[in-house]
Amino acid sequence: MITKKLLLLGEIGVGKTSLVRRLVHDEMKADYIATMGVDLYTYRIEADSPDGPMTVELVIWDLDGNYGESIFQHIYSRGASAAMIIGDAMRQSTLLHMVKLADSFQNAMPSRSFAFIVNKTDLLGAPDASILPEPLRDARQPLIWTSALTALNVVPAFKRISDDIVRREH
Repeated sequence: MITKKLLLLGEIGVGKTSLVRRLVHDEMKADYIATMGVDLYTYRIEADSPDGPMTVELVIWDLDGNYGESIFQHIYSRGASAAMIIGDAMRQSTLLHMVKLADSFQNAMPSRSFAFIVNKTDLLGAPDASILPEPLRDARQPLIWTSALTALNVVPAFKRISDDIVRREH
């Protein structure tokens, strides 16, 4: 088993905490309480490595959305193996901000894995690429549509980033 640090990045209210709580506790709370600073979670998942299945213990850092791109100068981001950059399917500004966060993440942590997560797709009825700003439509990074409410693609999103972490380190 290996242990890896994963950052959850995105603006306030995009559903970072809801996604990780759905993953770890398989629950969704209707009451919204903003994360202040950082909340830590752990989750074990089987990743696919070039040598076969491998257990990865993710130490998931659910970061306060107020930090924005300045998070990369903060101690919270040090030692991260990857990031999930999360936006709200119903708030275009959060989708645009995902691109800025990705650029900052790549500059601060070159060669580290990240994925774009568009959350709250249950409010769309179905994933709809027409809502994405052009830079997200054209991105080479994985883009995963999720819903913390319905659990749509929550486990697969964390599995995909875990697979990528393991592949990059072999």
